[in-house]
Amino acid sequence: MKKRKKHTPEKKAEMVIKVLKEEQTLAQIASEYGIHPNQIGKWKTEFLKNAPMIFTNEHKPVNELKVKYEQQLDTLYGEIGRLTTQVNWLKKKSGITLEQN
Repeated sequence: MKKRKKHTPEKKAEMVIKVLKEEQTLAQIASEYGIHPNQIGKWKTEFLKNAPMIFTNEHKPVNELKVKYEQQLDTLYGEIGRLTTQVNWLKKKSGITLEQN
């Protein structure tokens, strides 16, 4: 028995875009990738059905989380820098020298 092929979303989109360009027939593209033409047809239908979602703001929460994460990262790196400076200053003033490996 043949094992099912798993196709990434990127690969599926590539195939559907090739179909939409109409430079090759659906059968030619299916043959090129070793997939049944009906499967690419289903992916095309799903692709076209979900295309309007690209232009919605559904990704807004993800973008807000990304901005929040980057702000927190900047704050933490700033804190690390400030604490490192303080430790170095304390070492210098106390005369303690710690050997590093």
